[in-house]
Amino acid sequence: MTDTLLPAAPQPLEKEGDGYFRKGCNPLAQTGRSKLQNQRAALNQQILKAVRMRTGAENLLKVATNQKVREQVRLELSFVNSDLQMLKEELEGLNISVGVYQSTEETFTIPLIPLGLKETKDVDFSVVLKDFILEHYSEDGYLYEDQIADLMDLRQACRTPSRDEAGVELLMSYFIQLGFVESRFFSPTRQMGILFTWYDSLTGVPVSQQNLLLEKASILFNIGAVYTQIGTRCNRQVQAGLESAVDAFQRAAGVLNYLKETFTHTPSYDMSPAMLSVLVKMMLAQAQESVFEKLCLPGLRNEFFMLVKVAQEAAKVGEVYQQLHAAMSQAPVKENIPYSWASLACVKAHHYGALAHYFVATLLIDHQLKPGADEDHQEKCLSQLYEHMPEGLTPLATLKNTHQRRQLGKSHLRRAIAHHEESVREVSLCKKLRNIEVLQEVLSVAHQRSRLKYTQHQEDDDLLNLIDAPDIISKTEQEVEIILPQFSKVTVMDFFHKLGPLSVFSANKRWTPPRSIRFTAEEGDLGFTLRGNSPVQVHFLDPYCSAALAGAKEGDYIVSIQNVDCKWLTVSEVMKLLKSFGEDDIEMKVVSLLDSTASVHNKCATYSVGMQKTYSMICLAIDDDDDDKTDKTKKISKKLSFLSWGTNKNRQKSASTLCLPSVGVARPQVKKKLSSPFSILNSDSSLY
Repeated sequence: MTDTLLPAAPQPLEKEGDGYFRKGCNPLAQTGRSKLQNQRAALNQQILKAVRMRTGAENLLKVATNQKVREQVRLELSFVNSDLQMLKEELEGLNISVGVYQSTEETFTIPLIPLGLKETKDVDFSVVLKDFILEHYSEDGYLYEDQIADLMDLRQACRTPSRDEAGVELLMSYFIQLGFVESRFFSPTRQMGILFTWYDSLTGVPVSQQNLLLEKASILFNIGAVYTQIGTRCNRQVQAGLESAVDAFQRAAGVLNYLKETFTHTPSYDMSPAMLSVLVKMMLAQAQESVFEKLCLPGLRNEFFMLVKVAQEAAKVGEVYQQLHAAMSQAPVKENIPYSWASLACVKAHHYGALAHYFVATLLIDHQLKPGADEDHQEKCLSQLYEHMPEGLTPLATLKNTHQRRQLGKSHLRRAIAHHEESVREVSLCKKLRNIEVLQEVLSVAHQRSRLKYTQHQEDDDLLNLIDAPDIISKTEQEVEIILPQFSKVTVMDFFHKLGPLSVFSANKRWTPPRSIRFTAEEGDLGFTLRGNSPVQVHFLDPYCSAALAGAKEGDYIVSIQNVDCKWLTVSEVMKLLKSFGEDDIEMKVVSLLDSTASVHNKCATYSVGMQKTYSMICLAIDDDDDDKTDKTKKISKKLSFLSWGTNKNRQKSASTLCLPSVGVARPQVKKKLSSPFSILNSDSSLY
């Protein structure tokens, strides 16, 4: 944890206790949430050990031929599987420990479900990045030790984000910083040798890959998780708290949906498209539940039109939770989603459905149509409650007939009681939910209220006058929707800014080593003009000037003049610097770009969050052609997702291997040595 101390970091710091930590991070906070996260980390290690033991036992069982050995291995394998199942049940217990994440205020509301943060292992960037800087950028990697340390400190701080907007901003800043790091150091033609390991939030199973995309996807998941924890922490006893909860859950849904659409075929269960779709539904359902609570917060007036509105809002909440439970019950989500989450979704579907029928029953039984009342308005509201009235009843006739109103109201009460009984039964079947006292209290009070009202109006001939209560049409005044992550609002400075503009100085482009050009300006004439904008290029070079004779070429990028770094200087600034030396000798260092035409394809997909374009984001594939063709006959095939995970067609790879889309180039049948570094992409080997 002490690795997050930043004695000389450029990021804003805040004092906490006796040490200084990044804003949005406090690894020493002894909160219930941090203790749960520590327990999650310990469980992940135990699950990792059990998985390795199971894998070893399964491999031994495959190769063993001695029957006695095979029986012993089967016995050990059964013990390991049993131990692994117990560990996963313990992890599920942490996932349903919703009480820790709720508001500290005393509330009488059903708890909301947050997501736990994904855990990771330490990563050492120092050696690999220093070597790459020396090899690729021809600079001393030790000059960037502070920047590498800042990157590692930022990653360490992201393991313990605070549960507020500062924590979200911390994670977003690291996510954007990873975009810069990917452009600077991660070439699609080579492996960097950095292994990223992240644990599944739901199953505890680790995933290890050398692809930076796993790191970016996991950080996105944790951004969504922090938003869910912010939403559950809001004080749901005040209007502002409920509005904040709605906003937080909508933002969580937006981040998770963005992750689902951007990172496809992830090797981790919690980030699979099917699981992310369910998590998005769950966040939107909880946002809709908060909208209903916001409507009920000032207190419900026992008034006809108010009860109509509340009944339809409750029906809306019950409907979205019913859809959520149906999605959680489908394979393959069913095998990995915590059982207690699916049970709670079912409980809420029945609970809010019961509330909808109770409110309709109340408006029918307690409110009789009086002379002078707005008959047309009440008739319209009642007709809009149902898709169709019960057989033999019409809205206006029912409103005027006291007996019909009472009978229809009692039929709604019977349905409400049935829903309440089902919700209580569902809680009794789940051990984790039985331990949540406030949940049982809320359900019990609502159940008793419906039973009491039915008892007050119960008559002896009720069984002879049964009317089936119709379904209530759901309706809401505030339809919740996802809010996409707004990365552009987070200002991030590239740690490796000194390497130069990303448009030129990136991992996807190659240059000659810096060449020293010594020349003089004869009678104030440099012998060349300048063009471009950071970095500046040599243009219209006189072949007989002193600069050309010293080795300068048209198109060279000027990186320094008299040891003054010029990578970020504009044309006017470079020209002013050159003229300042008069007719004195000038030492200028330049580099020449190699294979510029092959560095990036003409058409590419870029990350649309205000970040730079990187080759790993290119999502084009070029069809292979069996016949000999020139480069002009290349055809663009259908676009692949630039974040495709898993295996490509006609490739045999490990299921846990994350790879970039291949770029196949039409080539002759006669095998030739590939000259372009990007032709390595044509091989059948895995890029990552």
